[in-house]
Amino acid sequence: MNGGDLVDNKSAVAGGVEDMYGEDCATMDQPLTPWTVSIASGYSLLREPRHNKGLAFSEKERDAHYLRGLLPPVVFSQELQEKKLMHNLRQYKVPLQRYMAMMDLQERNERLFYKLLVDNVEELLPVVYTPTVGEACQKYGSIFRRPQGLYISLKEKGKILEVLKNWPERSVQVIVVTDGERILGLGDLGCQGMGIPVGKLSLYTALGGVRPSACLPITIDVGTNNETLLNDEFYIGLKQKRARGQEYDELLEEFMTAVKQNYGEKVLIQFEDFANHNAFELLSRYSSTHLVFNDDIQGTASVVLAGLIASLKLLGGTLADHRFLFLGAGEAGTGIAELIALEISKQNGSPIEENRKKIWLVDSKGLIVESRKESLQHFKQPWAHEHEFVKDLVDAVKAIKPTVLIGTSGVGKQFTKEVVEAMASLNEKPLIMALSNPTSQAECTAEEAYTWTEGRAIFASGSPFDPFEYEGQVFVPGQANNAYIFPGFGLGVIMSGAIRVHDDMLLAASEALASQVTDEHYAKGLIYPPFTNIRKISAHIAAKVAAKAYELGLASHLPQPEDLVKYAESCMYSPVYRNYR
Repeated sequence: MNGGDLVDNKSAVAGGVEDMYGEDCATMDQPLTPWTVSIASGYSLLREPRHNKGLAFSEKERDAHYLRGLLPPVVFSQELQEKKLMHNLRQYKVPLQRYMAMMDLQERNERLFYKLLVDNVEELLPVVYTPTVGEACQKYGSIFRRPQGLYISLKEKGKILEVLKNWPERSVQVIVVTDGERILGLGDLGCQGMGIPVGKLSLYTALGGVRPSACLPITIDVGTNNETLLNDEFYIGLKQKRARGQEYDELLEEFMTAVKQNYGEKVLIQFEDFANHNAFELLSRYSSTHLVFNDDIQGTASVVLAGLIASLKLLGGTLADHRFLFLGAGEAGTGIAELIALEISKQNGSPIEENRKKIWLVDSKGLIVESRKESLQHFKQPWAHEHEFVKDLVDAVKAIKPTVLIGTSGVGKQFTKEVVEAMASLNEKPLIMALSNPTSQAECTAEEAYTWTEGRAIFASGSPFDPFEYEGQVFVPGQANNAYIFPGFGLGVIMSGAIRVHDDMLLAASEALASQVTDEHYAKGLIYPPFTNIRKISAHIAAKVAAKAYELGLASHLPQPEDLVKYAESCMYSPVYRNYR
């Protein structure tokens, strides 16, 4: 069945993709056969991660599926398996060991992996995602055991459609693709960037409920300029310098065409960790012909805007009343800035050009001003305002007098004591967002932000920081983590059968996330809700995104469900074991 053209009414996730394995629609009371064709080997069943239950196979199932003697006699519940595995994971002192143990579990028992992740999201999110995934990518060649996802290199030029057909699933709904050139704040990791698409898609399932078989991680390998990797005998990618220009563009064009041909119009393609020059170009080139989303530009922008909207309750005023200063003018910085300007326009009807003047950016050379416009990259030019040039961040803070300071530089320790104290002298409650990942690249720590502002800062970061006590008061740092947005956003796109992504859908996602922050959270200084309720949060985001897609005429799954929140919840994959007949 083509994943784009037909709607299967029995499918739990709409948008035209059939639930081939009964992963969603079967409940514990509806037994299913764990194979699309019957087989006679229990041994194979134990080695099929989607259907393997390990010691949780019942006595009846062991008889029916030739498992007698292949398992010890005890029967465990899924809850007991989960308890045992969490105990084992906590014994590891090194985060990378936990990451490897989780990846092994995903390869062995898919449902148990997602059950662990869903039930222990705050504890395990930093293991399968930032910051640990960054170290995993750096060492991917050494820890590589079994390939995950698809690798498309220059060797496959002219054969990409054939390569896509090698993937066993036909009903793919979300692709996360990287070329590994700008992995988090760690730079060019080439083919080893695969850890990012794999990690992101595990969150699409755990946090957004998109079923695992509908997710496809892809790495496009065009070489690497990382000399360490090129000289590493264990490097798993092409040992050549990065292809640029026409050769690169042709490979990407072939890839985008092949994806649409193989999976249809409604497969969501998420660009991940491309370098600035390619990220903006790809988004602009394909946003009118494909269903594309760049998490570094749009996802980051949406989650940061949600934090800013929520923070108004603590800061007072409207977005238009504040002044924003960014350190970093790449994908994240300019993406966030543009979405803030869009939201202000939506709130007060003023032209976006006027709103941009409330937002200032500092790049590696200094404050972006009109006198630098000719030498700036195109995506920085809208932010070149009339002002004298200022080189250092601390001087920019003193000159611009921002109420909000946002770090997207990818370089750690840039919010120095002098910078933070300058923010504190200008504002009763300075909002400081140190967003660069992983933790080692954060512009400042939570402890520094609270200490240097004498406990007055409202702080959020990209990677997690522990709660911090200052003069008897416990501060819980917020985490402006894209994982709040992209899983729910993706679910909303899928369940509405959207054919394009529109900026208004990103604004809808931001507003939906901000609305989930309660008075209880504000009392702790939080501007994001805790991750413990992430599936509920994702359902609300999905509903708002889907509603906006219907309103804009971009949704193809008709008629529109009456209660979109309830519908989103009913679409979510459940990792609870199924009973096999």
